[in-house]
Amino acid sequence: MINKVLVVGGGSAGFLCALGLKAKMADLDVRVIRSKDIGIIGVGEGSTLALTNYLHGFLQIDMRWFVRQARPTWKLGMRYLNWGRNQYFYAFGTQIDQRLTVLPRNSAYYCLRGMQSSTPLVALMEEGKVFQRTPAGAPAWHWNLAYHFDNETFVGTLEALCRDVGVQVIDATVREVKQNDAGISGLVMDSGQTLSADLYVDCSGFGSLLLGKTLKEPFVSFKSSLFCDRALVGGWDRTDEPIQPYTTGEAMDCGWAWRIELERRINRGYVYSSSFTSDDVVEAEFRRKNPKIGATRIVKFISGRYERGWVKNVVALGNAEGFVEPLEATALGVIAGRSRLLAEILMESGRKVPPSHVELYNKHHVKLWDSIRRYLAMHYKHNPQMHTPFWNACRNDVDLAGVEYAIEHYRQCGPSSLFGPLLVDPTDVFGTAGYLTSFIGHEIPTNAEYQPTTQEQAIWDAERQKNRVAAVHGFTVAEALAALPPPPSSGMPRMVM
Repeated sequence: MINKVLVVGGGSAGFLCALGLKAKMADLDVRVIRSKDIGIIGVGEGSTLALTNYLHGFLQIDMRWFVRQARPTWKLGMRYLNWGRNQYFYAFGTQIDQRLTVLPRNSAYYCLRGMQSSTPLVALMEEGKVFQRTPAGAPAWHWNLAYHFDNETFVGTLEALCRDVGVQVIDATVREVKQNDAGISGLVMDSGQTLSADLYVDCSGFGSLLLGKTLKEPFVSFKSSLFCDRALVGGWDRTDEPIQPYTTGEAMDCGWAWRIELERRINRGYVYSSSFTSDDVVEAEFRRKNPKIGATRIVKFISGRYERGWVKNVVALGNAEGFVEPLEATALGVIAGRSRLLAEILMESGRKVPPSHVELYNKHHVKLWDSIRRYLAMHYKHNPQMHTPFWNACRNDVDLAGVEYAIEHYRQCGPSSLFGPLLVDPTDVFGTAGYLTSFIGHEIPTNAEYQPTTQEQAIWDAERQKNRVAAVHGFTVAEALAALPPPPSSGMPRMVM
């Protein structure tokens, strides 16, 4: 029976996991070992709906309290520049695989000639707004949103929440890992103390201290699909720039650059392949397009996953179980989803986890990481705009890793969503809607171009105009932050909005 859990690593992965375990099982002994050797990344970071659902759904943390403590800004999705169309938006919530009841086909068919204002959230992003306005003049609060964070502030907020629910945080460094037939038998700290547990959660980052380094779990590289292996990170203090409700992903000569919208700072990063360029060339291009950039630093990484995420008495989360570049900002959402799954396994099994749960957890691990791999690979394989050596190599050589059939179906049948679960695995984090949005946004050719009737086009244009008008009168991020009601006065923050 699992009564004691040791979490190795005090970053976002460690604290998100510890918070879920302790908040749901108050009698569970949960301790986090925070080592100075496993630092906070210290950059801007985006998230997806999976994190929102974990924080405000599973954990019931009040959004008003959370926004005031963690100081995030709201994010409705992604803005893609130069990936096919000059610009297109990928929105959370209702997407273009849905069909208006008065039209014979789903919205995706009507987007083939233009994706503008295709959904209410897309229209909001186009207008730089985050919430529509109610008849009373207040923000129309909704949950189809994610966040932009300063990582250090976010981690500090998670740590405070962990302490509130009784998680013990230990500042120490693991100097030795002891093993037995069950896996890990103890962790020797730099003080000489040995700590032991029934379950060890490896949140030690790229070093993967327990899963990779100690248990020697094999690593599966995604290099054949994702060529990028470095990120140049920088930014500048915000002046009069509006806070946009989306992450921007801009195609660059040897990769792409993010723009993350923090309240007082703009964070930018250039993800690139060192096989096709030099650090100096990337720095020059980065600064040419972003003249306000201050000091920069380079982060090296390898995209891939371990064969299993749960081995013996070790579960790995975050970068210790796998990593892919942040094109779709999946990192925090993956951590949140896996933390929730782990907590629910322990609750449902009465903390006596049967082998079948571990086996299925590892199958989920493979499906999850591989779905992200193939979705990102599609972005590189099918970018018709960029014509540098890097992008030419992507079009010729990127391994799509399983999305080929869905693309061929799209080429033959257009943006049909009739057979979604047969085209895209139901466990895929992007789903049919995500693929259709990207196929159209990247202008992948299809033999099933659809010509709407005059009446259909009029209905579709009216729908888009309705979305556009509602967005124009909506709230910007700054206005919505100012209009956010005060949080509860006492007790653990709970979601009541």
